[in-house]
Amino acid sequence: MLDESLRNFKHIDFAKDLLDWFSKNKRDLPWRRTKNPYYIWISEIMLQQTKVDTVIRYYDNFTERYPTPKALAKAEEQDVLKQWEGLGYYSRARNLHTAVKEVVEKYEGEVPKDPKKLEKLKGIGPYTKGAIMSIAFNEPEPAVDGNVMRVLARILAINDNIMEQKTRRRFERIVRTIIHKDEPGNFNEALMELGALVCIPRSPRCSKCPVKTYCQAYKENKQQELPVRLRKTKQTKKEYLTFLLFNEKGHIAIEQRPSKGLLANMWQFPMIDKKSIKGKTATEIFAKRYGLPIEIKRKLGEATHQFSHKAWTLTAYEAIVLKDELEKDMLQFVSITELKGYPISVAHQKVQSLSDKFSN
Repeated sequence: MLDESLRNFKHIDFAKDLLDWFSKNKRDLPWRRTKNPYYIWISEIMLQQTKVDTVIRYYDNFTERYPTPKALAKAEEQDVLKQWEGLGYYSRARNLHTAVKEVVEKYEGEVPKDPKKLEKLKGIGPYTKGAIMSIAFNEPEPAVDGNVMRVLARILAINDNIMEQKTRRRFERIVRTIIHKDEPGNFNEALMELGALVCIPRSPRCSKCPVKTYCQAYKENKQQELPVRLRKTKQTKKEYLTFLLFNEKGHIAIEQRPSKGLLANMWQFPMIDKKSIKGKTATEIFAKRYGLPIEIKRKLGEATHQFSHKAWTLTAYEAIVLKDELEKDMLQFVSITELKGYPISVAHQKVQSLSDKFSN
């Protein structure tokens, strides 16, 4: 059934004008120089929630270190997380690692061309599946991300809330209808590129838009009103005490986060929820949790970090161990040099930057 927004939409002419613009204006990005589905897959996972300029260096390093699915499948998770360090959303790396192992085990190291097999791999949702199928395999599958929804919401004057899954599914049906059957990969990328360079969230550059003659929002001067984006979840705020704790050898204490949840399996400096203090001193709470008496030498300051639905405030202290024995075996002491080999989240890298002990 044809979506009502497409009844008078000249999608063939639209696709032609969009593709003409893309061929002349697309950015030269490393993942656009290949049709290798494994490389396309890596790039699309990295680009989720992350700016293009940031991804380029990580993509180049990652594909050089793991040039094939078999190479990535053989890697230790800690090594993979270390290569991902700084990109954030580390579940992406763990899911990619798990899925690639399945590709090696089930499909002899070849990314499956069958969309049903592809979508069953961990971490591959409708968007990633569509991107791989269209760009790598030239199949007319929709790849709908935030850029695509923003562009089409304005072009077709769609007022649905793009934060709802039913709206995303509607846009997928629309793209499946209007996608260029001979150049589906270029069509999907062109929509994304238009959203990234021209049809931007605030102050869209309509004067430079190659398809503004098709745009209902432009005709009605409603560009700033679309897309409709109503978020239901509120960001929660958490406050922690964090300790740069050294022993007599000058080694620093780190601990590994649980294997599930936020920043799973990443390493961090000892961290205590501020709510758990409740009248007791930080040293008392630390001793109870870690089984170590410590002396706080100085307060280093605060570091803040934003996640998608959480905000952390980390109050950092520099401390020393008074009794160098790990009764609860929760912490691991490593040298400053050894620390560089552990995957540390950006939040705790910010804590680390507060101390001059890491300046060399």
